[in-house]
Amino acid sequence: MMFLEASDRAEFPIAVFDSGVGGLTVLKSLAEDFPKENFLYLGDSARLPYGTKSPLTIRHYVEQNIQFLLSCKVKAIVVACNSASSVLDLERKIAVPLYEVIGPGARTAYKISQTLSIGVIATRATVNRGAYVRALHELDPRTKVFQQACPLLVPLVEEGWVQDPLTNLVIHRYLSPIATQEIDTLILGCTHYPILKESIAKVMGGGVTLVDSGKAISAEIMSDMNEGKLKGNPAGSGEIEILNTDLDQHIQFTAERILHPFKAAKFTHVNLTASDISNLDQIRNF
Repeated sequence: MMFLEASDRAEFPIAVFDSGVGGLTVLKSLAEDFPKENFLYLGDSARLPYGTKSPLTIRHYVEQNIQFLLSCKVKAIVVACNSASSVLDLERKIAVPLYEVIGPGARTAYKISQTLSIGVIATRATVNRGAYVRALHELDPRTKVFQQACPLLVPLVEEGWVQDPLTNLVIHRYLSPIATQEIDTLILGCTHYPILKESIAKVMGGGVTLVDSGKAISAEIMSDMNEGKLKGNPAGSGEIEILNTDLDQHIQFTAERILHPFKAAKFTHVNLTASDISNLDQIRNF
């Protein structure tokens, strides 16, 4: 994480963005740990899924999303998407703290693992770039990492087929190879996957601990607040606003289900192809 300076505007919201509704699992963790903070969520469902796109295309999306969120006056940005985090330039300096999910997830898994044998399920983009492999090997070169790409899980979650027999069958098909490895920790390397945690746990068995990045990011934000790098909002109301590039009733229903018991105060459709992303009024379509 690199940034020039922390915002001194404590009342500004913390922004979270993902390729769809999956990043709401991270937002929910943040809302639990920071009840007075206001949050702005951007779901880029119009360009979902990121995990099947090229690194160049994903990088373009990330740049556009960050510039848009900076125009919204936020005090921090959380890149909740693992595919986006895998291409993120961590040396890039912007005016607010920038958080990603891969580093915190890897560090959490490394602390938990007793055998240094860790599995990773993720999108093709994250697996192909070896983002978690690099992060875990930087922590300890002895770590054995077993990866499995699960590209169908994101659209199944977006479709709302969380308890569907077809989804369970797909999960079993994807996880069977990695379940044969003697791992004790499994990183859910996509923010959509915690929504399927119950089904994933059944396939992996009770001896494997599942790791997602929501709480790990919360811990980093808490540390930065304690160190004064990011100012908390002691008078905040905990308001959540959700923006989406392809907002419809189904996406809104899915978002409400994931966030429960938290509720969004507002849902808004946004057009990231607008020519002037510095003017929020020109981008939001009310």
